[in-house]
Amino acid sequence: MVSASALPSLGDGADISLAAERRLGDRIAREIYRDPDFLDDPVIADHVQRVWQPLLAAARTRGDLGNEMAERFAWDVLLGRDRTVNAFALPGGYFGLHLGLLAVVGSDDELASVLGHELSHVTQRHISRLMARQGQIAPWTIGAMILGALAASKSADAANALIVGGQAVSAQSQLNFSRDMEREADRLGFGVMTQAGFDGRGFVGMFDKLQQASRLNDNGAYPYLRSHPLTTERIADMQSRQLLDAQASPKAPSLSHALVAARARVLANPGPDALLAMVRDADSPDTQAAPPARQAGLFYAAALAGSRLRDARAARSAVERLTALVRSDPAAQQLTTWLAVELSLAADDVTTAARLLEGGATFGPTLGPAAWTEPRRPQLMLEAQVALLTGTGLERLTERLQTWLAAHARDAQAWQRLASAYALQGQPLRGLRAEAEAQVARLDPAGALDRLQAAQDLLRQAGGVRGSADHVEASIIDTRRRQLESMLREQALER
Repeated sequence: MVSASALPSLGDGADISLAAERRLGDRIAREIYRDPDFLDDPVIADHVQRVWQPLLAAARTRGDLGNEMAERFAWDVLLGRDRTVNAFALPGGYFGLHLGLLAVVGSDDELASVLGHELSHVTQRHISRLMARQGQIAPWTIGAMILGALAASKSADAANALIVGGQAVSAQSQLNFSRDMEREADRLGFGVMTQAGFDGRGFVGMFDKLQQASRLNDNGAYPYLRSHPLTTERIADMQSRQLLDAQASPKAPSLSHALVAARARVLANPGPDALLAMVRDADSPDTQAAPPARQAGLFYAAALAGSRLRDARAARSAVERLTALVRSDPAAQQLTTWLAVELSLAADDVTTAARLLEGGATFGPTLGPAAWTEPRRPQLMLEAQVALLTGTGLERLTERLQTWLAAHARDAQAWQRLASAYALQGQPLRGLRAEAEAQVARLDPAGALDRLQAAQDLLRQAGGVRGSADHVEASIIDTRRRQLESMLREQALER
């Protein structure tokens, strides 16, 4: 395999430091976290991570991703409910992925091709080089332009409000990846995904889908965040790299991928008519003749749509058919179990939810030679819901959440669950500190500071520290408060 160093360079982006790019990325991501369309769905996020983590590992193995960048950047994939078929890279190692894209990708290989391409834009410092062209524009203005591009897909008025001033509007057209950058991201992205064990044919399959989508959902959004324009030249280049035989057939989609795609279709906020159509599709005579993956997706979508429509009978019927269909596929079986738990909780049947979770698998399938296997977050989040609703097993839940957060300190949802567990156990100081950490994870130090101040007020109202546990907690809160105050001062100086 050709090393990254042997490839032609388009520049190193040295004009903008890694730290400065990360700060700009944090500024943009902070606004995305506040967007109502931001989604932290443990099931979809878990599936994306099982594609994403092997790609990151492969980029490091190939030398595309150095140690300093790996440590300084976020490497977070942010999900959005937008139904357009799109994914994009942002400064500082943040990436956006629309549910509309997840709903149409036919396999994990196709998803890997998209993520590998966007990952390569970041590792090759394409974003920082674009920013360097705007040398006379303040970073906050560049951030406003990018946020405006994000808003443009929803509302032209919102976009105009965020893109501040004529200078920013004129410069926005330059925040667009060049054809050379796109070709480089294709080339390196292909190498990364195949190194990670994914099938390179996913690149061509995804190109075909993006080509179709660009004709269907191009709404004039700014090009920096649009589905990238595709050419027959780029598609031909990918085909030649794969040495595809004309008769080669693509891999059949896996059942588990079909279920995640179905979930994305439902969670993308379709209206009641669309949800009703999903329920009816599962009962269509054509469904029985469809391939297994197609059937599985239809049944999953019908179950989740039925639950959203409060049609318990339709949801239960679809889950039963899905359970029978995926019996021989452990990964799809796990996803079906989580769905059944979710539907039980939605129906206020906590007893059934708890029973279904007993003995649930906590480790998932591997993905090729660069496998990524670790405890499953959806299982943990569902167990947390059950424990918090029943008030049982809270100590065990607390231990499991603490272990998880030791390795995933930026998991805001886990911090929030931990805060609730502490509150139910009569530990308000720890609960408020966990709430503060949830705000830190959402890049909101001011909100975190409010929670820590509330914890210190609580201590004063209680007459000061009582016992060694409170003393330790008070010390941690005071130290964390000072850190956040320093962080806010630095942010103020950047403006």
